[in-house]
Amino acid sequence: MKISQIAKMTGTSPRSLRHYEKKGLITVSRRDNNYREFDDSIIETINTIQLYLNLGLTTDQIKDILYCPENLMYEKKEKEYCEALLQIYETKLNEVVRQKKALDEAQVRLEKQINLMKENRNYVPMEEDEQ
Repeated sequence: MKISQIAKMTGTSPRSLRHYEKKGLITVSRRDNNYREFDDSIIETINTIQLYLNLGLTTDQIKDILYCPENLMYEKKEKEYCEALLQIYETKLNEVVRQKKALDEAQVRLEKQINLMKENRNYVPMEEDEQ
């Protein structure tokens, strides 16, 4: 498949697909005319990359997830386990918790400011003549 077809199927721009290839996230074969030739199986990989990007991971972190070094792989309950992936997830979770706390604090400050402004908008100071 051509890059435009894959882009349309995955909702990913051709520019992003070229970037993924450059970063080593996907491997693409080339035709004789040097055009990229995508296999159907790459769609799942691209969707996975998009998922991780939406979670806020970097392309380097995603590459570590997709291609975890064999010396870090362990079998656990019949599933592959990657220590590097666990560390990435823990780091990302800590970052999300910090961001959530900051957003919660910002929400409280904004709510207080909005309430104060609503209370004061109905207050019209009396002019000196009226006092």
